Amino acid sequence: MNRLLFEKTGDAVWLSHLDLMRVFQRAFKRADIMIWHSQGFSPRAYVSIALPLPVGSESGCEILDFEIQDGSVDLAKLPALLNRTMPAGIRVLEAYESAVKIKHLTRLRAQITLEYDRGIPEQAGRAIAELFSGGPVLVKKRTKSGGEAELDLKPMIFSLSLREASAQELELTALVSAQNPSCNPQLLVNAIETHLPEQKPDFARIKRLEIYDEQGNPFR
Repeated sequence: MNRLLFEKTGDAVWLSHLDLMRVFQRAFKRADIMIWHSQGFSPRAYVSIALPLPVGSESGCEILDFEIQDGSVDLAKLPALLNRTMPAGIRVLEAYESAVKIKHLTRLRAQITLEYDRGIPEQAGRAIAELFSGGPVLVKKRTKSGGEAELDLKPMIFSLSLREASAQELELTALVSAQNPSCNPQLLVNAIETHLPEQKPDFARIKRLEIYDEQGNPFR
């Protein structure tokens, strides 16, 4: 399997998952690289992105799998070829072969920046740390059927640290479960809003920093 490591930053964070798939399909085409397509009346280029990124989130560790039709492309040169046609904010960092299956992607490290227009509330850091270090942290999560289910985040958070990045910004760095079950870092923000309304941020920014396998190695 051929694999890309890419980042999604700036205004590109507002691209949906489907739009991002189209961006890559067109980038391969513009670079004159033939990749495998599905069969039938409406063939589609085979590209698969692991852990679709929620709209509005930033990432420096996105993974895309693909197969080149004739196998003739030099993977070392592929990032430069694709980046010539990419929109601002989407940049391919590396292209390589990998036999590691996506199911082995188990953990995600994310940075969550809580912004407070009037300054960080007094004792906010302490209250948030106690919330995630205590008992169950229950939040509501939408199900695939369109309903809601109550979810305990505590078993899916492996580590969490906090620091004041500025007088208005409190920064959380969390290592969470990436799959089976998955913990979207936005759920940590939701938990703060639910259980600590006085510490509710005016805005929250989320960035994926790294993804890992079962042994704690960067997933590639």
